[in-house]
Amino acid sequence: MKEYITFVGLDAHKEEHHVCLRVAGKEKPEEFVVSNHPQEIKRMVKRIRKQAPGPIRMCYEAGPCGFALQRQIKAAGASCVVVAPSLIPVKPGDRVKTDRRDARKLVDLFQAGLLTEVHPPTEEEEAVRDLCRCREAAKAAEISARHQLSKFLLRHGRIYREGRLWTQKYFRWLRNLKWENAIEHRVLSDYLQEVERRMDRVKALDEAVEEVAQQKPYATPVGWLRCFRGIDTVTAMGIVSELFGFARFTCPRDLMSYLGLVPSEDSSAGKRRRGAITKTGNRRVRRLLIEAAWHQRHWPITSKALRKRREDQPMWVIHVADRAKQRLHRRYWHLVKNGKTEPVAVTVVARELVGFIWSVLHRQVETVPDKGVT
Repeated sequence: MKEYITFVGLDAHKEEHHVCLRVAGKEKPEEFVVSNHPQEIKRMVKRIRKQAPGPIRMCYEAGPCGFALQRQIKAAGASCVVVAPSLIPVKPGDRVKTDRRDARKLVDLFQAGLLTEVHPPTEEEEAVRDLCRCREAAKAAEISARHQLSKFLLRHGRIYREGRLWTQKYFRWLRNLKWENAIEHRVLSDYLQEVERRMDRVKALDEAVEEVAQQKPYATPVGWLRCFRGIDTVTAMGIVSELFGFARFTCPRDLMSYLGLVPSEDSSAGKRRRGAITKTGNRRVRRLLIEAAWHQRHWPITSKALRKRREDQPMWVIHVADRAKQRLHRRYWHLVKNGKTEPVAVTVVARELVGFIWSVLHRQVETVPDKGVT
């Protein structure tokens, strides 16, 4: 059957796509350019279907075009997959890169079965993921505005020494600062207004994330993850929204590898060399897990906030979270006391935390099958 399949590679861009197709029975590939417009995409699929003697399989690299192109192609009646750019084989001696050559390279590798498919989200899953990423970007913008304000104050020798920064007391201190130059007062007011505006934006997005977290299908997994130390609603929603289709991770090692938390290795001829973590896959979830892992260095008590998050949650989830809290704390200090630096110890703890998270979320997959997984 494979000899009747027509393989198509698209080098996707904002304005136009370079297309290369290998029609079954023809030795020479056909190449053309199509505009990035839904109607043009539909005409392209129709044109290829006229030439194809059998099924059509199309692919393009994951990038700024997202999954909209894939949905347009599928709506037109053709099969299309999105492939991981970082896992595309590269020839070291190939120094010429053009859109036409990229499209031809894609179709050749796709036909040979050497490309790795990216699991696509549904439109609903992508919308929730975009909300969480928007909140992450807003928080980064807020931190940037705070840095600009604090460095302005430092340049003028205005140093706050009465407690923690960014409290109500700190903001009152900022507003009561006296300046001899009216321009400097104007600059401070502008910086302060920008910080408050970005803080309000983050607060509004936090409320939106909280609202989604209370709805199906997110309420159950988010509630379970909040039983772990260092994981609250925003972190839990970030993990769940980025790891949609959780059933594809059949074991904890698959999830650890996907998140780039496994050590790199260069072993040969009986010599085994291990290096830093691979950092492949989803960097956002990796960052969230590293942040959660830093909490494990503290004494493993159950705080008042953690007890509140665990209300009405299953006892087996709380039991798993307690085992994780005890083990990860011991693991962190064992590594530190044996000479490992704190960042290395936290990374190891984050990798082990992935195993506990997998054991919890995989239980949901077994009890409530994910209809969105293919």
